[in-house]
Amino acid sequence: MKMKQTTSVTGANETAQYLTFMLGGEAFAIGIMAVKEIIEFSGITEVPMMPDCIRGVINLRGAVVPVMDLAARFGRPLAVPGKRTCIVIVETENEGERQVTGVVVDAVSAVLDIAASEIEPAPSFGTRIRGDFIAGMGKLNGKFVILLNVDHVLALEALATLPEQAADAAAA
Repeated sequence: MKMKQTTSVTGANETAQYLTFMLGGEAFAIGIMAVKEIIEFSGITEVPMMPDCIRGVINLRGAVVPVMDLAARFGRPLAVPGKRTCIVIVETENEGERQVTGVVVDAVSAVLDIAASEIEPAPSFGTRIRGDFIAGMGKLNGKFVILLNVDHVLALEALATLPEQAADAAAA
């Protein structure tokens, strides 16, 4: 499913569009401008010696795209694929370089407009994921959806140091 790209500026009275999805029973969202498309969960090739949160790679029209399991990235067990599991293809920019990454989600919900006035800052406690992964908390119909900071969540260079961090933690 190709995502239509729209431009929106987030000011005090402005709204931005977010792709909402479910992961482990919780609602999350990614800014629609980072989302390239949504594809069926299949055809993942495992790559040896990758961090646990990298499920492998897929062939996306001839390009090799790494696939991250968001549940594992958040320190939870690997997601168990179901009927609605899919891969959201996200594009980020890091130091001038484009990075395309697939993220495994339990189910895509909808594309929603969230007004800037309905976004609260990320809480400093009480969440089960790192604070720098959260861009804010969007209020929708009396409930919260966690707005992800995709640049931090998908920072692949940080993943390269995970085995070293784990070894350092085990040694301590």
